[in-house]
Amino acid sequence: MRAVLLQKFDTPLVLGEIDKPTTGRGEVLVKIKASGVNPLDTKIRAGKAAHAKRTLPAVLGLDLAGVVEEVGPGVHDLAPGDEVFGMTGGVGDVQGSLAEYAAVDSRLLARKPAALSMREAAAVPLVFITAWEGLVDRAQVHAGQKVLIHGGAGGIGQVAVQIARARGAEVFATASPSRLEVVERLGATPIDYTTTTVEEYVAEHTGGEGFDVIFDTVGGSVLDASFAAVRTYTGHVVSALGWGTHSIAPLSFRGATYSGVFTLLPLLTGRGREHHGEIMREAAALADAGALKPQLDPRHFTLADVAEAHAAVESGTAQGKVVIDVD
Repeated sequence: MRAVLLQKFDTPLVLGEIDKPTTGRGEVLVKIKASGVNPLDTKIRAGKAAHAKRTLPAVLGLDLAGVVEEVGPGVHDLAPGDEVFGMTGGVGDVQGSLAEYAAVDSRLLARKPAALSMREAAAVPLVFITAWEGLVDRAQVHAGQKVLIHGGAGGIGQVAVQIARARGAEVFATASPSRLEVVERLGATPIDYTTTTVEEYVAEHTGGEGFDVIFDTVGGSVLDASFAAVRTYTGHVVSALGWGTHSIAPLSFRGATYSGVFTLLPLLTGRGREHHGEIMREAAALADAGALKPQLDPRHFTLADVAEAHAAVESGTAQGKVVIDVD
C-alpha cells in the first residue's frame, strides 16, 4: 500500500510503498479515506515531541476517517462496510493514518456521524477527545456555569466552545482581533485578549467572581492568567498545554482546582482505549444533532502533498482544520 514515511526526524516525509497491515485480535482493517493534520504531527516530524514517543521509521497521522474492510478475531460491534472515525495512531509504535490502510484497535473507533463527510469526520478526533476530557471528564461542565475557553478560535478551542454550549454553559472565549468573529459565530462571547486585561474581563463578565471553568488551550502565560481568573472555592482550571514553570499560588489563594489533559495516554499505554471510543460516540451524537461542526481549511491535499499540508499548519495560514484526502 502507499504510505507517507518519516525515516529520520526533521527530514522531509517520503511517499512510498509498505506492506498492507493484517488484523490482530481486537483489530479492524480500515481503508482510510481522510487523515486530519494536527500541530502535534508537525512537531513529531520535527523531532520536537518526545512525549509522543514516536519510533522510526514511522507513518504519522493521528486522526482518520474511513471504511472497515476486514474484522479481526474478537470484534463484534463493527462489520465490513461500516464508516468509522477515531484517533488511532501516529505515536509510540502505532501506525498512523497517512497510509491507504491501517489495522486499528476497534476500541478506539466509533461509527462516523451521518451529518459529517469523511473529511469533516477526520478533522474531529484529537481535538474533540482533548476538549471532552478537559471539560467533561475533568471539569464536569454543566448548565448554569460560566466557562472561559482560551484560544477559542483554534482547533481544540472551537470544539471546546461547541461542547460547553451543548452542555448548557454560558461560554466566553479569548481570541486575537482577526479571529473574534470565529468565536462569536460559534456562539461564545468573544474577548480580545490583546486589549483587555484579565481583571477587566473577569469584572465585566463575572462581576469579579471569576469563571466556573477555564479551559486553557494555549499554555505559558495564559495558564497563569487562568489561575487568576477562576472562581473562588468552586472554580476549576483545565489545561491541554502545561509546558513551562508556573506559580500555583494564585490558584491556591482562590481555593480552586487544576487538572491536566494528556490525550495520547491510551495510545501510548494501551489503557483507557475504550473510553476514547466512548468519546467518539459522543462526538458522533453531537454532530448528528447539529451541535458539532468542524471548520475545514478549503484546500485539498493528497498523500503526495503532505509536506505542503504540514507547512500550512506550521505557518498558521490554515483557515480551519487541514485534512489529507487519502483515497
